[in-house]
Amino acid sequence: MASITVFGRECKDSSFWLDGLPALPVLPDTPLKTVDVAIIGSGYTGMHAAIETARAGRSTMVLDAQDPGWGCSTRNGGQISTSIKPSLEKLTAKYGAARARAIRKEGEAALEWIGDFVATEGLACDFLRSGRYHAAHTPAHYEEIARGAETLNRTEGIEAFAVPRQEQRRELGSDTYHGGVVYPRHAAINPAKYHRGLLALAQAAGAHIVGHCAVTQIRRDASGFVLATAKGQVCARDVVVATNGYTGGVTPWLQRRVIPIGSYVIATEPLPRDLVRELFPTFRIASDTRKVIYYYRPSPDGTRVLFGGRVSANEADAAVSGPKLFADMCRIFPQLAPYGITHSWTGQVAYTFDELAHTGTHDGVHYAMGYCGSGVSMASYLGKRLGQKVLGKPEGVTAFDGLTHPTRPFYTGKPWFLPATVAWYRRQDRIESERAAASS
Repeated sequence: MASITVFGRECKDSSFWLDGLPALPVLPDTPLKTVDVAIIGSGYTGMHAAIETARAGRSTMVLDAQDPGWGCSTRNGGQISTSIKPSLEKLTAKYGAARARAIRKEGEAALEWIGDFVATEGLACDFLRSGRYHAAHTPAHYEEIARGAETLNRTEGIEAFAVPRQEQRRELGSDTYHGGVVYPRHAAINPAKYHRGLLALAQAAGAHIVGHCAVTQIRRDASGFVLATAKGQVCARDVVVATNGYTGGVTPWLQRRVIPIGSYVIATEPLPRDLVRELFPTFRIASDTRKVIYYYRPSPDGTRVLFGGRVSANEADAAVSGPKLFADMCRIFPQLAPYGITHSWTGQVAYTFDELAHTGTHDGVHYAMGYCGSGVSMASYLGKRLGQKVLGKPEGVTAFDGLTHPTRPFYTGKPWFLPATVAWYRRQDRIESERAAASS
């Protein structure tokens, strides 16, 4: 944890969610030499896979190049949606009606499953079925998402309802938007408390979890796999890769199929409770229809606003992203202009070229990744399914299995095209918003 200067004031560059969290439990310093299951990556996917295999009696080890949970599992915005970005119509055109419905249902299944899991395991992680308000940044986008909500209700049985602009203040204390749609089943969570709970469950099941132990090579042998790590060699019968936005050169085939994208979040200083209630009357999480999306919410205790988004065409550190996010936040909520921020942090998510999560096996290695910025429930759900696959259980099979996992010619995992793409989308968002404002 370090301090940075934002607007001339000291500000933490660490995740707000880590404040007040007890220190990590004592973990082994060295890896086991031989295990049944070696899992690379200690986020939600890796932890759930470990819980599943360790509870089944398989000797299980989780390896991470950093502290367990160092990545986006403790740095995200704490929002839980259905996770599936492509519409039923788009998926049907590509995969046919039956497969498309199955893929969409996996998103609903993951959303419902995570709530049940948290309750069953008794995890103290501020899980709340708050609902989400998805705001339209232009009148045309409102008409589009309002029609979409009606379609979701009619064709998929997904609860959603439109809120016109004149009624928006009952959902959001802002006049910036042109109405929106409420998804009542979406949820909020404290992501770091949730991860810490998963870590405890994995430990209790007997998983051997080692931080600061980067895997530098994976190779197959007659009995399974040999992993070269920063702390020695490991032999494993099965290997699971769960690295998502931090997927690197040790798995080049996977690295070519995910696009690491920086996401940035700030936390305001403590605010008057009446102000937070004005901004979030229903205490919902929120997002909007911009291509370069913003996502925001009240803190679980109702004293702060947490505001996230993509702020730059190029990667930026927390000292640069903080002021930009603050300016964006104040355009939506001018009421926050007099207040400061206490945290500004970054993390990496992973997008895919078809905007779908992917899971499967490549060269005998199991994997799941590419949650496209909506991964709290899907990363957890597919992690569990990965564990079931390793165990040979039929319920581990999902509608994502067998999908082509696309890449692009000459793409090696470094998204050289991202700055131009983000700059273009930000320009389009700005033009659309300016036209909407001019016609109001």
